[in-house]
Amino acid sequence: MDCTPADEVLPLLPPQPISVKVLRQRDLAPGERGPDDVFGRVARAVAAAQPADRRTLWARRFRQHLAAGAIGAGRIMSAAGRGTPATLVNCFVQPLGDALHGTDADGYPGLEAALREAGETLRLGGGVGCDFSRVRPRDARPNPTAPAGGPCACVDAFERMASAVAGDGVRPGAQMAVLRIDHPDVLEFVTAKRTPGRWSPFNVSVAVPDAFIEAAVQAGAEWELVHRVEPSDERKAAGAARRADGLWVYRRVLWEVVMRAAYDCAEPGVLFLDAIQRDNNLRAIARIEATNPCGEQPLPPYGGCCLGPLILPRFVRHPFGHGGPARLDFDALAQAVPAHGLRVTRRHTERPPTPTSRGQPAKHPSATVQVDGNPSIGTSRCP
Repeated sequence: MDCTPADEVLPLLPPQPISVKVLRQRDLAPGERGPDDVFGRVARAVAAAQPADRRTLWARRFRQHLAAGAIGAGRIMSAAGRGTPATLVNCFVQPLGDALHGTDADGYPGLEAALREAGETLRLGGGVGCDFSRVRPRDARPNPTAPAGGPCACVDAFERMASAVAGDGVRPGAQMAVLRIDHPDVLEFVTAKRTPGRWSPFNVSVAVPDAFIEAAVQAGAEWELVHRVEPSDERKAAGAARRADGLWVYRRVLWEVVMRAAYDCAEPGVLFLDAIQRDNNLRAIARIEATNPCGEQPLPPYGGCCLGPLILPRFVRHPFGHGGPARLDFDALAQAVPAHGLRVTRRHTERPPTPTSRGQPAKHPSATVQVDGNPSIGTSRCP
């Protein structure tokens, strides 16, 4: 299974200084000098999951794929084979409920447990996405067993926790904060990054159901910001009322107000909840409410995604017409991506099955169950 091009006529360009600098900062282990050393280390590490008499064969296959442009994502290239406790699974979704300790009424972990679990993921080098929509609004009726200050205060707590976690020692762990567009604190959420430096490790997204598009955008109706937790007396005096479905309407806004705030801050992104759920092939057993930090992989609570980038220029033959018509080598590409190449890529990205490179159990067992039982494979392209 040789993925190297047979008809390339242009010599490889020398690496750019910035590329060399990034490689040294992020991927090179002590004693390594360049990409060939990284490829060899990673190939040997992931081949270690195979029977002893087949490891040399698989290490050679992995090495060929890496050199051809079917590489592992950052955590794999940095941590595989180093013998240090680190995750090779890139990103996870951390659930969070409306409780301080233990779990909330729906079984979601409270803020204390969520911070501990997310902190362990970040310490091992993984990224974390979290939906903060279950947290009661800032002006809800106070409850000593629930977080105070609303979802934005909880994001602040995640940010402080992340600043105290060393991670892999190379780069801070990325995070994604998600809030439903019907949450009463959504305006505060979408404008939070106007404060310089606030939430700098985070991407932020609003979760939008079909009903918002149909009612607020297309029909131009006011949009109700709701939560199941009873509002404070002050908020009720300002007009908050309970709907027939039991949810409390804290206030109403026009959708342009939300969109203008998003435009002014260049964030948040938009997650189309119902579209994600329709495409969720595990929807019978898991509801997706958040994504990984970069937003390309929706995941259920405690879900993890294994990422494998493709360096697409490596699959171009006769670039710019040198030596023949320029073309994309689909045969080589098929060896690196589904369906044929998925066997190799999946072994690559799923070694080991648990979220640590030594195969040790994760500190939060639910994440291990999700990653082992329902792994998500993400393939991206590098221009």
